[in-house]
Amino acid sequence: MLNLPATGAAYLDHFGLLRLSGADAETFLQGQLSCDVTGLENNKATYGSYNNPKGRMLASFLLWRDDIGYTMTLPRSLCESTRKRLAMYVMRSKVTIVDGSDQHDLIGIVGKDAIANLPPSFAVPATTLTMTESAGARILRLDEERCLIVSQRDGGAATRSAVPGGSPTLSAEAWDWSNIRAGIPYITVATQEQFVPQMANLDLINGVSFSKGCYPGQEIVARMHYLGKLKQRMYAATLSPDEIVQPGDKLFSAETGEQATGMIVNAALVPGAGQAVLGVMHIESFKAGKVHVKSSAGPALNFNDLPYPIPS
Repeated sequence: MLNLPATGAAYLDHFGLLRLSGADAETFLQGQLSCDVTGLENNKATYGSYNNPKGRMLASFLLWRDDIGYTMTLPRSLCESTRKRLAMYVMRSKVTIVDGSDQHDLIGIVGKDAIANLPPSFAVPATTLTMTESAGARILRLDEERCLIVSQRDGGAATRSAVPGGSPTLSAEAWDWSNIRAGIPYITVATQEQFVPQMANLDLINGVSFSKGCYPGQEIVARMHYLGKLKQRMYAATLSPDEIVQPGDKLFSAETGEQATGMIVNAALVPGAGQAVLGVMHIESFKAGKVHVKSSAGPALNFNDLPYPIPS
């Protein structure tokens, strides 16, 4: 697994929030999302996906529960379309869905030292995917080296106080790189409806429940888990500094010939070290170790370990 390129804080203006509340919010979300919403405790978080009826992901997200309801954080470019699609299925349910992106500030803290150097008023949870509230903000521990700070925009002093001098020390792309390093995929406009959750390792980060009832695409997701053989998985890699790729760029290997073996899911520049990517591809192509971007003669991927094991 690659080392973090830097430690510090980044403003996450490219991520947004959907707030879901109401007496039927839990039941509604349980019937719409791939993750187990009913089993989500207060001040806990989980990864998950929102799929079309064919089981292909429309969005992937981090969802947490608090005293008011549920909050879903996902790329801001997908917030409004996701809100509208979810709202189509509310019908008579007592559920309110609000895009709160413009009303909140998000800061990503990266690095053990960066977390340790937060002001004493910020009580960072010791347990991953657990949230606390202090200093007028919510602090969500993502893993040992990362946490997310969320506050109301009119209470921005809370989030600004988390950053020395009131200014971010890292770019938003550095945060994207930290997600890639952690093996956390985020669907974008370019990759909507391309992957079943297991292809992007959502099942390996507890983003898919195979014991819950129906949700869009559940039959296909479950069939792949219980009856099918998964042919594609997501892997991490780097490219040389001279190469730039984007989510949605196709991947090629000798094992699949002129037919693409997969697709770039996420990509981020790493200063001085090229570009880091997550890519979904045929498992056999990964095993062969020679995968190229854009064409069979395109830039080659240099594979890196992820922090969780991937079944062969």
